[in-house]
Amino acid sequence: MNDTPGWASPGSAPSGEGTPDSSGTPRPADQDGANPPEQPSKWSAEQPPPAQWSAPGAQGPAGTPPPGAPAPGWGGRPPGGQGGGHGGWGGPGQGGPVGWGAPPPAARPGVIPLRPLGVGEILDGAVSTMRGYWRTVLGISLAVAVVTQVAIILVQGFVLDSTDTEALNDPSATVGELSRAMGDALLGSGLVLLVTLLGTIIATALLTSVTSRAVIGKQVTTGEAWRDARPQLARLFGLTLLLPLIAVAILTAGALPGLLVMAGGSADAGFTLAVFGALAASVVTLWLMIRFSLASPALMLEKQGIVKSMRRSAKLVRGSWWRVFGIQLLAAIIAFIVESIVVIPFALLAAALSGDGLTGFLDTSSGDLGWTYLIVSGIGSVVGSMITFPITAGVTVLLYIDRRIRREALDLDLARAAGLQDYGSVAPGTTGTTPGS
Repeated sequence: MNDTPGWASPGSAPSGEGTPDSSGTPRPADQDGANPPEQPSKWSAEQPPPAQWSAPGAQGPAGTPPPGAPAPGWGGRPPGGQGGGHGGWGGPGQGGPVGWGAPPPAARPGVIPLRPLGVGEILDGAVSTMRGYWRTVLGISLAVAVVTQVAIILVQGFVLDSTDTEALNDPSATVGELSRAMGDALLGSGLVLLVTLLGTIIATALLTSVTSRAVIGKQVTTGEAWRDARPQLARLFGLTLLLPLIAVAILTAGALPGLLVMAGGSADAGFTLAVFGALAASVVTLWLMIRFSLASPALMLEKQGIVKSMRRSAKLVRGSWWRVFGIQLLAAIIAFIVESIVVIPFALLAAALSGDGLTGFLDTSSGDLGWTYLIVSGIGSVVGSMITFPITAGVTVLLYIDRRIRREALDLDLARAAGLQDYGSVAPGTTGTTPGS
């Protein structure tokens, strides 16, 4: 199956323009078949210059087509100033050189056209979903962001604020002090990461359901999105935990030979080997993470298990790794810029209100940020997450749908789900295509 819509063979005549007779010679549609004019039996030996070609259906004074005219369906644009169809050539002097006509506009029951999507259409579809279904989308994002950020503030205020990480900046600290400080820092960071991960999982699950309905123009409430997503949340949590574990395992395996050499006494050689091993492992990790980047929508929309959803993602990404990587990277950059525009002013305001000013904002080594700073900066994080959650989740879902349209003609199923009649069929006497084939 091709990645772009297929084209029908030229030469089939549009309805009302006449059909060729048994000898292959065109017969005008507005003439009586009883007394057809005499037609040349073959092409003339001397063809007129390109500027003298006439559009199909153009008649002479006696209603006879010009000698040597091509069969209906070829030539210039049809009468009435309409553009050429799939099977027609645009005539010289009709606004450009001879070439295939443009395809018909694809059906668009929802936020995207039902055909292979461009990068701009994927980004526009994510934004259109947020704009057209803002009550549901922003309601979900706001609720998840508030709960997540409240939990993070509590962890930072009660756990991280009570940990002693001064030893990490003290050159004279003992090994025991460094170990305890590093353990406390890892514990606090791990709790924050876990809370953030849980919030991202829930937001992604709910917004996947909303975006999939928006593609076919169906409204969905927050309750309906929750009922659709709830059975898959446990599997989505397992998938979201498994992917980072795979990445950590690969990175560890890459750096392990160098670490062993360092433990054997060759510090310089071991360090160099560990760095190069970690770099090689990073490349492998990035390749795998992009291959599995569509596993989340596959798991949610196809009701797949964890392993099967990863296989589905690898199959859909195969042959288009760089495109998927570029779109995901672009979406991440856009989300980071948008979130930074929102979060940084709140962080500066929080530093000013906390009494430490800009110096306290830049110097966070002590870990004592204060409740004022945590609350005000947390409000900025809520606003930023409320905007970026729909962008990142929407791009991933639409990229998954685009890959399935290109590989599996999912547009046909989407059209049926949207209630479009005769989508992809070819009407008698006309040319047509199956979008997304």
